[in-house]
Amino acid sequence: MNNRNIWSLFVLACFLVACQSKDKNEFTVRVVYKNAHLMASPANSTTSLQRQFYLEEIPYGGDNNPIVLDTITTKDQTGTITLKGKAAEQGIFQLGVVDGPGLLLINDANDLKVTIDLAKKDHYYTVEGSPASTAMQQFIDNYGEKGFVVNKCFNEIDSLKQVSSNDSLILLATERKNAAVASLNQYVKKEIENSSFPAYSLFLLGMSARSLVKADFEKIMNETVQKFPAHASLSKLKTTYDKQQRERAEIAAGANSSSWIGKQAPAFTMNDMNNKPVSLSDFKGKYVLVDFWASWCGPCRMENPNVVKAYQKYKDKNFTILGVSLDKDKDKWVEAILADGLNWMHVSDLQFWNSQAVKVFHFDGIPYNVLIDPNGKIIAESLRGDALEAKLKELLP
Repeated sequence: MNNRNIWSLFVLACFLVACQSKDKNEFTVRVVYKNAHLMASPANSTTSLQRQFYLEEIPYGGDNNPIVLDTITTKDQTGTITLKGKAAEQGIFQLGVVDGPGLLLINDANDLKVTIDLAKKDHYYTVEGSPASTAMQQFIDNYGEKGFVVNKCFNEIDSLKQVSSNDSLILLATERKNAAVASLNQYVKKEIENSSFPAYSLFLLGMSARSLVKADFEKIMNETVQKFPAHASLSKLKTTYDKQQRERAEIAAGANSSSWIGKQAPAFTMNDMNNKPVSLSDFKGKYVLVDFWASWCGPCRMENPNVVKAYQKYKDKNFTILGVSLDKDKDKWVEAILADGLNWMHVSDLQFWNSQAVKVFHFDGIPYNVLIDPNGKIIAESLRGDALEAKLKELLP
């Protein structure tokens, strides 16, 4: 064979490889499923045998709606389907079944295989070909177990306080809670430090923000961004976070005083869940706690049982609460109100940290609250834990 023929074959081979290779931004998810009939929609007889699988991208930050990349409808109870996706960089995606479960994936490979048994409630799927997805799946399981221990400790402390248990038992329970939180944080930080996948690291940072103190979160965030400098979403995370911190600092610096105590409460109006305006002046003549919180704020949700307890005890003694949320998603806001049993008036403009509440009251973190007397004067602020109930006991024996 002469050189010309060898060169021609080489060019042809390269062309075939190029034609067969996939765009580096494209990926496929091959789904091997069984027992899909258990997820059938009962809406009507013509569609009850149909199941729709979908693949969607979860945008950075959670503020935007997921982007559906591909869908497949099938009537088979058992089978194999292939969903296709494309993304600018490594990210987080959800494979789901309409009226059924969903699971998270990362596109760290071009070809992923998911085996899913829809008859199982737990541990119903496995992922092959994607080390990042497997790591994320294991983390979610472990985090759930450790988080359960933390919540159990908080519930134990709350129960002891409700029965007015002695201080030594509460102290022991608090130490167990602190140890559980420390264990959870240590696990999350270790996972972030060991992660070799930028999208998985981004997911872990989001989870770590629930429990890490500010200094620890900032340290590990900066290290992670330096570790993956080319990942746009990680860079955006830091840019957004730094901007929020600057804005909060400016708000704090622009406030006339670091404390509201002794001042008249400012005029404040915002819509409730039914889009009806509610003004702070509507509560004049009562002691009212203006409680600033959000469904996405872990410390707020942990503080809510204390607020509920105080409300139940003093709601019939000229005391009420106005909840002011920094949510962006109305459904999540309402869901959190119902889940936490917050049975008082709630308002929000659904503007996150751009909320009018932040501009009026000049706070830079939540949970935060102010207690207003019947004449409209602020008499206390930042009442956390037992402090709220103690203050109300002083005012409303």
